[in-house]
Amino acid sequence: MSNAKTILVVDDDPSIVELMRDFLENDGFRVDVATSADEALDVLKRASVDCMLLDVMMPGQTGFDLCKQIRIDRGDVPILFLSARDNDVDKIRGLGIGGDDYIVKSASPAEVVARVKAVLRRMNSKQSSRQVVLDYGRLVLNISAREVTVSEQYVSLTPKEFDLLCLLAEHPRQVFTYEYLLAKFWEGIGDRHTVRVHIARIREKIERDANKPEFIINVWGVGYRFEGTPK
Repeated sequence: MSNAKTILVVDDDPSIVELMRDFLENDGFRVDVATSADEALDVLKRASVDCMLLDVMMPGQTGFDLCKQIRIDRGDVPILFLSARDNDVDKIRGLGIGGDDYIVKSASPAEVVARVKAVLRRMNSKQSSRQVVLDYGRLVLNISAREVTVSEQYVSLTPKEFDLLCLLAEHPRQVFTYEYLLAKFWEGIGDRHTVRVHIARIREKIERDANKPEFIINVWGVGYRFEGTPK
C-alpha cells in the first residue's frame, strides 16, 4: 500500500462519500474525505492528493468554484466532477474550467473507479512523455527554450503571450474559459476584453489569417481552445 494513490472524495452526502470510499479502498486506493469546499482545502494543505472526486452542488462554495481555485493554486491535480445534473451546459462548464471528467451520479461506483483509473493513467502518461518541443507542423513551440517558429521563422512573443499559447497548445481541444485564463494569468484583474486582446496579438503572429484562425479557436461566449494534432 505504500505506493497507493490517494483520492480525495468531496461530497456533502455522507452515503455517497462512504460508498465511494468503500469501492476505492477495495481497489487499493487511499481515501481522504471532505463534506465541503473548506474541508477539502484543509485536506489539500496537509496531505498529498493524487486525484479528486468533487461534487458540483454543495452548500457554500460550489464544486465549480473550488475547481477554479484549485487550478490557480495547485495546478494539475486531476479533478473528476460528480453531479446529479446531466446536462451539456454543466458538462461544458465543468470541463472548461479545468475538470478532467464529468460523471453523473447515476453511474455505478465501479464505473466511477474505472474513470478515476483512466484519468490517472492519462496523467501519468502526460508526465512521463511531456514534450520539450510541441510540433504542430507550421507552428512549433520549444518549451524549454521558450521559442516559437511559424513556417520555420522565429516569432517574438511576450512572456505572457508565450505562456498563454503554451497552455493552449499543451491541451489541444480543451476549452479554457475567459474566467480561468483571467485568474491564471492576470490574478482575476481585468475582463474578457483583456483576454481577447492578448489572443488577438498571438493570432496576428501565428495565424495565416488572424480573422480565420486555424490554431486558436473561439468557443463563443465561453473562451478558447487550441486545434491541432502534435507530431
